[in-house]
Amino acid sequence: MKNAIYAVLVCVLTSFNLYSQEISDTKFGKGLINFTAKDSSFSVKFAPRIQFRSYTSWDYDGENFEDPEQAFLIRRARLKFDGWALTPKLKYKIELGLSNNDISGANEFTRNAPRYILDAVLKWNFYENFELWAGQTKLPGNVERVVSSANLQFIDRSILNSRFNIDRDIGLQLHHKINIGENFVIKEKLALSQGEGRNITVGNLGGLQYTGRLELLPFGEFTNKGDYVQSDLEREQTPKLMLGAVYDFNDDAVKTRSNLGSYMILEDGTLYQTDITTLFLDAVFKYNGWSMQAEYANREADAPLAIREGETNLPDYVVGVGNAFNIQAGYLFKSNYEIAARYSTNDFKEITNLLNRKEYTLGGSKYIVGHKLKIQADLTYALQDDINDYIAFRAGFDFHF
Repeated sequence: MKNAIYAVLVCVLTSFNLYSQEISDTKFGKGLINFTAKDSSFSVKFAPRIQFRSYTSWDYDGENFEDPEQAFLIRRARLKFDGWALTPKLKYKIELGLSNNDISGANEFTRNAPRYILDAVLKWNFYENFELWAGQTKLPGNVERVVSSANLQFIDRSILNSRFNIDRDIGLQLHHKINIGENFVIKEKLALSQGEGRNITVGNLGGLQYTGRLELLPFGEFTNKGDYVQSDLEREQTPKLMLGAVYDFNDDAVKTRSNLGSYMILEDGTLYQTDITTLFLDAVFKYNGWSMQAEYANREADAPLAIREGETNLPDYVVGVGNAFNIQAGYLFKSNYEIAARYSTNDFKEITNLLNRKEYTLGGSKYIVGHKLKIQADLTYALQDDINDYIAFRAGFDFHF
């Protein structure tokens, strides 16, 4: 732990040393440090951020509310470095997580070490609109997951994302876009990854993971990559639409949620393996302060019950197969206050014995410096099968240099 903290301090102090040598103009929300070498051989931007959250929930049995449960937490605390080296066509991104939520999940396959590294990736624009990525970063999955947690319309992502997303992994990605006519844009994203998630140190345990995402933007690209920023902070002057589809295949997956969830370890210590496929369909629309995002997810597995052939006992692990849906919309007033509403469902197959849930959420935000400094709150009513429903109130702020 001490060594990791020292390493982070060295990075920060080094950045401040660079800062004292040469700096380009910057301001709050554009990075704490923006540095370009005098010989133009590299650049670096350093942007720390924190998210503070308060959470209160009340179980509801249909007649009475139980005593509330309440918690404060630092949901995220991160250090982000990005820039380019040798040429602006060779970009990099490094993001480190320091909160408990960021570093939890240590196990024998990560050498029982905290998982500090979120992103460590190079992006090489090697020819025209082709870009090759190598390293650890988010896979091109559902749009809600690829949107940074710093750019969310609600306190946190939906229950679709929490149970069905494919998150980060280590490997290669190829990104490309085509311009057709005056406005129509098509983007293709392909990924080949290890299939066990981030910070795995023991090598490939099952097969590889293959991901493809196709995006159609019939009215042209969003302002400042707004298709991956929730809320219409740019107040698009003309309607903008993005339609996306993702197919992900994890060959011989060893975790309950493709490259996420628990390792399916059998009684004899071996890993259970099964092919898992995940499908996403999503859409983003923005116009003049209005924003909308919709997503559908489906997950299937060849053999979702982690038991040996011929066994009839209850399995210790089950792949989370089923469907999910999420839709949310909001309106940003000229005062930079926003109101938003969201409806989300998780509908697992009966074989999984997992909890089905529906959530209705109403949220409000005040953007002081866009997503970089904002205050948010939301109220959720959740309906759950076979156990009590609940109401939850969340509030917090984001602070992002």
